[in-house]
Amino acid sequence: MENSSINKHRFHISGKEIEVYPSIAPDRPIIYLNTFQKEGGRVYQALRDSHCPDFTLVAISGLEWNHDMAPWDIPPISKNDTPCTGGADDYLRLLSSEIIPKVESKICVSWRGIAGYSLAGLFAVYSLYQTELFERAAAMSGSIWFPDFKEYVFSHEMKRKPECIYFSLGDKESRTKNPYLKTVQEHTEAIHTFYQQNGIDTIYQLNPGNHFQNGIQRTVSGISWILSR
Repeated sequence: MENSSINKHRFHISGKEIEVYPSIAPDRPIIYLNTFQKEGGRVYQALRDSHCPDFTLVAISGLEWNHDMAPWDIPPISKNDTPCTGGADDYLRLLSSEIIPKVESKICVSWRGIAGYSLAGLFAVYSLYQTELFERAAAMSGSIWFPDFKEYVFSHEMKRKPECIYFSLGDKESRTKNPYLKTVQEHTEAIHTFYQQNGIDTIYQLNPGNHFQNGIQRTVSGISWILSR
């Protein structure tokens, strides 16, 4: 449960809810975390409890998950699933032109990072190819199985070389018969190796469990790592 004494402020833009957990001191890092179920408060509390370096967390919720986080259209990947309708570019424009300027209008930051779990982890990596805004990224249990994403990474240039990128997966995530999901570990490891070969400071951690286990702690681990570099 989120501690009621935590300092934060909240505002809304275009149906998105933005919660800002400010740093104690000025000129500290800022991390933008796209969330699925408004887990930003729990993540921030766990990070604060772990005595990580001082930073500002911006947790964004109210996302159209399979639209805002998806780089392009794909059909349903299973019988009862819904399609992804590529809205990542539009959401990134909202983030860069409205959300970030409003958040940072009254604070000074040392560097800017982006983080996310599942499709939001995919979005974090994808954003590095669309904008120079982010110096660091963390993709926890990222949906790197996304069709054609590995090929996209191998054939496109980032807008700027990031200082570091964090990847993690659960060790059971690829143990599935689904032809898309079963590629997630292979593709994540391939992209991690590709970045290492291109001189990017990156780490890949394999955690116990499936995609739905320990999401908060995995997110905390990823953000802690990029804050500590």
